[in-house]
Amino acid sequence: MLALPLAGALAMLVPANRFLRTDFAVRAFGTAVSAATLLVAVSALTAFDFGATSRVQLEIDRAWAPAIGLRFHLGVDGISLPLVALTALLTFLCFLYTLRHPPEGGRTRLLTALLLVLEIGMLGTFVALDLVLFFVFFETVLVPMYAVIMLWGGPGRRAAAAKFILYTLLGSGLLLAGMLLVGAQAGTLDMTALAGRHGSGLPHGIQITAFALMGIGLAVKAPMWPLHTWLPDAHTEAPTVGSVLLAGVLLKMGTYGLVRVALPLAPDGARFWAPWLGLLAVIGIVYGALACLAQRDLKRMIAYSSVGHMGFVLLGIATLTPVGINAALFGNIAHGLITGLLFFLAGSVKERWGTGDMDAIGGGMLGTSPRLASILTFASVASLGLPGLAGFWGEVLALAGAYRPHADLPRETFVTFMAVAALGAVLTAAYFLRMLARLTHGPSSPRSGPVAAVSPQEYAAWVPLIALTLLVGLWPKTLLDVTTGPVRALFGGG
Repeated sequence: MLALPLAGALAMLVPANRFLRTDFAVRAFGTAVSAATLLVAVSALTAFDFGATSRVQLEIDRAWAPAIGLRFHLGVDGISLPLVALTALLTFLCFLYTLRHPPEGGRTRLLTALLLVLEIGMLGTFVALDLVLFFVFFETVLVPMYAVIMLWGGPGRRAAAAKFILYTLLGSGLLLAGMLLVGAQAGTLDMTALAGRHGSGLPHGIQITAFALMGIGLAVKAPMWPLHTWLPDAHTEAPTVGSVLLAGVLLKMGTYGLVRVALPLAPDGARFWAPWLGLLAVIGIVYGALACLAQRDLKRMIAYSSVGHMGFVLLGIATLTPVGINAALFGNIAHGLITGLLFFLAGSVKERWGTGDMDAIGGGMLGTSPRLASILTFASVASLGLPGLAGFWGEVLALAGAYRPHADLPRETFVTFMAVAALGAVLTAAYFLRMLARLTHGPSSPRSGPVAAVSPQEYAAWVPLIALTLLVGLWPKTLLDVTTGPVRALFGGG
């Protein structure tokens, strides 16, 4: 699964030949490579034993640098498998989207290579089981995403790309320091061995320090308030495929790292910092919603909505309960599906109207482009948490987890967090309904020429996300059955 995009990226270094002479041929090649990678991810789903989701499966464990105890250790369990499938799917859909929407700045070969390298880093982060290997893959995504924003972004791309790389590099330094602190004290860098110890043998003070370092480093990527300020600029300026992968996958690397690395390696530190994590999470929920109400640009509004939605994920993690962690993992997948779809739609709206400014676009989209408006309405009501759609379960389970947090945590504090987060959920409905009222309803805005119909490539990129949003929303058991076993194992259960 990692070798295919690597081979595809290396193929872009070969001088143009008769097979890859045109831009369309290059985009088709990238689509084919990502499709093959998706097929491998699907084969991993079929080969996975869903009767033992807490056990690491499909492992590769080879000596990497024996002198310092590093191993090339890969594998999946019920926590990582859904994210692996989501990553492979979104990358394929992004390539599919480029068949109809070539990059505006040209340099198609470079963009194809960067997206494939990005896929290697994203997939590798979710399957790595060695701390240093995890960090290597975690860092692999930074330069490709920086380049995608810098070369194909909007007018403010230079400042947005610089802010993205500076914030994430600072966070990565703290993350590495925290992981090495744990590894040096424990005498191993193997994540499965460290998780199995549940913090035994690590002094209390070391765990508090290590969790703080790792938590801040991962919270930058999540992003947690107040470390979120790079996100709106990066999303607003990035091209559509960059925004989809940034929202759909890169943000999940931060919350996944908290569940996979920080929480099991330093459980005492997690209990010490959990109330503070919960506080920052609920501030992010309300702040994100209020910021959305103030936005005029569609992409920027969706970007700020991610701050609020990821706040629910962080609140679930802060409860330190199986219900809360399941809520976080469910929210990760739901947010990836729904917000990925929203950014695809925002890109299509900007292409047709020439702007993302909601005032300039005007209303009446249901009259001028009814299918696009209908899908935008579906994605919006899914994101605001309508029951029966994927966005509902992550939020309601996070609130349930906050109502009954871990026994060592102050329940009154978390019940307060629950009430504030519920207010944030109401504000989420307000800004999405306000956006729909401005864009889809009312009289059509005066504009020259008809609006282009939704293309087959756009349908192909959107329909899988719509179908999965419905599937996971109507049958949440399909995802919860996969994550429950390994989540219980995190807390020393079966």
